[in-house]
This record gives sequence, structure tokens and C-alpha cells, in this order.
Amino acid sequence: MCSESVHHGGLLLPPAHFQPVAALADVLIHALRCLPFPESLVMVECAVLRGEMTLDFLRQRLPGNRNGKARTVLDWVDSGADSLLETLARTYFRQAGIQVQAQVYLERVGYVDLLLDGWLVVELDGRHHAEWKQVQKDHRRNNESALQGYTALRYYYADVVYRPQEMVQQVLAVLRRRHRQ
Repeated sequence: MCSESVHHGGLLLPPAHFQPVAALADVLIHALRCLPFPESLVMVECAVLRGEMTLDFLRQRLPGNRNGKARTVLDWVDSGADSLLETLARTYFRQAGIQVQAQVYLERVGYVDLLLDGWLVVELDGRHHAEWKQVQKDHRRNNESALQGYTALRYYYADVVYRPQEMVQQVLAVLRRRHRQ
């Protein structure tokens, strides 16, 4: 249910024969108009990264002032994320004014989820990071990144989805500490 009353005016496109409910474009447009920013961003970015939708296609179907909020979400879509956690965390950090690079390769470490201000590594861990072999690998990666002068922080699903302000405040505190030195 929309938080404010939005008349969608029906479907813009006919349903696909193998998906009889609604076309993906209609689902995304309705999400952009009705859902909160994080949810609609994740949906659109996923569709764009999978090559199933383009931002231009959506922008063309969201004209006028009443679609300004929806078009604003499109401005935050980026191609670097590897998961919904990365999309959300990257966006929260950028909204806080932090410089964010996604999926940065560090020698002897590999790809890190996010690199903030060129020195703070943020890793976003899902369930598979609880397996012992993955924990060991993650610790080795953290150690190697520290040897190279990076600082690493790790956050989990609950941090990103349910406590994003707390996560951002922690990151800002670490960034401020380095800037004071």
C-alpha cells in the first residue's frame, strides 16, 4: 500500500506471455512511485544491472513534476554494486557526503565491497561469511589490507537494513578520527 495516495492509471505495457501479472517496467514504475527510496532503488538497480531495464526507458515514462521523486531515485542507480547490501550501504554513505568506490581491487586482498575516502574498506557480509573457512579468509583479507595501510570495517544485513544510521555514524567517526591525525 502506498504511503500517499497515488493513482497509477493502469499498466503502461502489456504483460509478457510468460509473466501474466505485469511487465517489469510497470512493476518498477509503480515501485518508484510508491515504495520508500531504499526499496525502489534496490529494485531498479537490480533490474538495470541484470540488463532487463534501462534508466532511459524508465525516465521517459516518468515525466512531469509528479514523478520528480521517482526520477530522483534513478539518479542514485550505480553499476558497481554486487548485492543489495552494497547498493544500500553505498547510497547511505554517499548521502552522508562520503566518497565511495564500489568493488575496488586491492593487491593481495582481492575485491573489496566499498572503499571510502580511498582508505577505509567496508565489507558487507551475508550468511556465507559465518562459515569457518570464509571467516578465516575474511580475517586474512583484513590483515593484508591493514598491512597495506587500509582500515577495514565489516557490517551485516541487520546493520545495513535495520540500523543504517548507526552504521553511517560509526563510519563517520572513523573517518573523522583519521582526518584529525
